[in-house]
Amino acid sequence: MIATTEKKTKKTELRSENPDPVDIHVGARLRMRRNLIGLSQEQLGKSLGLTFQQIQKYERGINRMGSSRLFQIAKTLSVPVAYFFDDMPTLLDMPSQPGFAESEQAPLEKASALERQNDQDIMRRRETLELIRAYYRIQDGKQRRKVYELIRSMSDEV
Repeated sequence: MIATTEKKTKKTELRSENPDPVDIHVGARLRMRRNLIGLSQEQLGKSLGLTFQQIQKYERGINRMGSSRLFQIAKTLSVPVAYFFDDMPTLLDMPSQPGFAESEQAPLEKASALERQNDQDIMRRRETLELIRAYYRIQDGKQRRKVYELIRSMSDEV
């Protein structure tokens, strides 16, 4: 009885109240891919034998995916497992206690990581994903190019 209580206490001490940043990133990539191919949480869950609530928890990073589940999801979404780790923020890759060389580089890496984070946030928006899907549904390549040029001409960045 005492050993069981000690194990539970140790597990609780190791876990954080907040989801792990890696789980959040993987979940965001899951949500982005699911939206890009036009699947609902319910449809994806059904194809995996899960409930849509479980998919929601994966997408929010609340629940972690085991390797076999991640492999199954990657296969269902037609992406390699590595897709879920693409564009991982540099800050997650940095050692917790940088050495002398890394300590001078940290401010620059943090700045570029923040810029990449803003780009990633844009790519996670439903509006962006719907726009991308609509754009690629345009069959005629010339028309698609004209839409692209129109949008670029209307934006501030040219």
